[in-house]
Amino acid sequence: MTATRLESRSVTLVASSHKAEPAPGLIVDRPLPGPEVEYVSPFLMIDHFGPTTIVAGSKGGLNPHPHRGFETVTFLFDGAMEHQDSQGNHGLLRAGDVQWMTAARGIVHAEYHEREFAQRGGTLHGIQLWVNLPARYKMVQPGYQDIASARIPEVRLDAGIARVVTGEFEGVRGPARTQTPMLVMHVRLAAGGTADVVVPEAWNALAYVIRGRARASDAALEARQMAVFDNDMPLIELAAITDADVLLLAGEPIDEPVVSWGPFVMNTTEQIIQARKDYASGRMGVLAGRW
Repeated sequence: MTATRLESRSVTLVASSHKAEPAPGLIVDRPLPGPEVEYVSPFLMIDHFGPTTIVAGSKGGLNPHPHRGFETVTFLFDGAMEHQDSQGNHGLLRAGDVQWMTAARGIVHAEYHEREFAQRGGTLHGIQLWVNLPARYKMVQPGYQDIASARIPEVRLDAGIARVVTGEFEGVRGPARTQTPMLVMHVRLAAGGTADVVVPEAWNALAYVIRGRARASDAALEARQMAVFDNDMPLIELAAITDADVLLLAGEPIDEPVVSWGPFVMNTTEQIIQARKDYASGRMGVLAGRW
């Protein structure tokens, strides 16, 4: 008996990145949010930074700043970064590592070029993803996960690999703990390689091309373009036109209002006003400059 092949999801939107400046002097490519789509729940934002050449002996990074109501996920492809926050966490990210920070009720953190990397210089390249939290988790205790590259399992594909950061793919589960169900994978394919990924039909899904050219279902994508899938079928099909890296995100949508202001994402305007007051009064914690 021949196995029945699942039909693949259609692509409802292809969005190109636009330039954004999340902090003075930091220019990123941002496909989400953009003119075509505000967010793809539970995913709020994708900021792609670099590849940037860091001059030896230079200083750089983001000074202490707050977050509330969501999670930040940093994927580092090249270089090295340091993290410190008002909860006492201190982390180091190197190429291939992932950092998953749950801001929840409030946290102040800083992200800098790691000292030795800054001294010798080199290439810095990565992505920061923002993931929403449902109302019931927006005011819980903050959390922090440093996920070293060696802890991220790899699934062999047709001419490539899938690094499973969280969720389950082909019986392999990623190490990151999440507040709502999702699948986050970094897919690397040689030209002509393919990946078939099955997710629940109710889950939202998107694919972002980090480098190279790829196809998501019937949509051709250039580097730094994002495909948003319809919720019509369980199968997501990826194929590499050239050697390509793709960030694949799928997750259970959060059916709640989203109100954001800068580094805060809540459900009402009143909650945003309270978040600004809490940060100004030090209730989210205090963090000095570079340690």
